[in-house]
Formats: sequence, C-alpha cells, structure tokens
Amino acid sequence: MVRDIRKPPAPLLGRWRIVGMSGWDRDAIDLVEPGFIEFARDGTGRLGFIAVTGWLDCRAIERDGLPGVEFSWEGVDEGDQVSGRGWAVLADDDTIKGQLYFHLGDESSFRAKRFTAADDLDEP
Repeated sequence: MVRDIRKPPAPLLGRWRIVGMSGWDRDAIDLVEPGFIEFARDGTGRLGFIAVTGWLDCRAIERDGLPGVEFSWEGVDEGDQVSGRGWAVLADDDTIKGQLYFHLGDESSFRAKRFTAADDLDEP
C-alpha cells in the first residue's frame, strides 16, 4: 500500500489561528485579518498574516516524533510576489508549532491554536 505523502495528518487538517510569531507581534500578525494557517485534505493550504496571503503545497512528515507537514508556499505581500517554505507539527491536541521562511528573506517561528467562531470576530 502506498501512502499519500500529500495528505496532511488528520489532526492538522483545518484552520489554525496564529497566536504568536518570533518575527512579529500580535498587532502586526493581525494587521489585515486574524493571522491563520490552514491545511486541506488534498495537500494544499493557505496562510495569512500581516499583509501576506499565500497558498501551500504540503507533504506529510514526522518531526521529532510529532506528526506534521512540510510545505512550500507562494503568495503576495502588499502586492509583491513572495514565496518560501515552512513546516508545522502538532504540539498538542490544540496547538501547532512551526517555522515560516521567505525566499531570500525573513523567517519566523509560529504557534497556532484551532480557529474558533470567536476568532472570526477578532478585530485587527
């Protein structure tokens, strides 16, 4: 049986609210909308924070014994094309942690919690 490496582990599926990043504070993260990262069953995903929006191409991994994904991403930052890579693992039932890299640019660790209806109401 061949394992589909594009499918993120089931516990990571869905939308996660970015609650902290080493490179930016919460006000910056939520500048345009509540910061998020999202993993879909088909191995794609999305992210958004500050003025960055991006689309993910994910591969399932295990990192330090934790289920997770590695991904490449491309998107826009204030109208400029940007791209990069990153990873995320399930830290516990309600939290993921990971690292985001901009191609030839910044990098930041991040932590995220499951998105709730209340997060949609957060004002930047």
